[in-house]
Amino acid sequence: MPRFLSLIRIDEQNLPTEGFTPEFEQRMGALLEEITKAGVMLDTAGLLPTAEGTRVTWSGGKLSYTDGPFTETKEVIGGYALMQCKDKAEALEWTKRFLELHPATWTVGSELREIVEG
Repeated sequence: MPRFLSLIRIDEQNLPTEGFTPEFEQRMGALLEEITKAGVMLDTAGLLPTAEGTRVTWSGGKLSYTDGPFTETKEVIGGYALMQCKDKAEALEWTKRFLELHPATWTVGSELREIVEG
């Protein structure tokens, strides 16, 4: 079965200051339990803010390092999910369900990519 990587995109500058409500955490926990029991979820995690990250770039035969935060970037990767699904349609369905759990006032997206096997 193919594996898919869902890269969760967020606008780090406009995250809700109130954090996660208990209801949101309960709904997310239930979905993660369901997707794990279904044998789909291989790994998932959120990422620390870009203020704690470093970008490494190879250009012109040289490496350069840029410490965060990356304020010039509107969207950053805020987390990921590694899933094993029967096909892309199933991976999209799980991704849709994950995104729909978030409050309507949030802006969160996902870039879903199939992993090259072999």
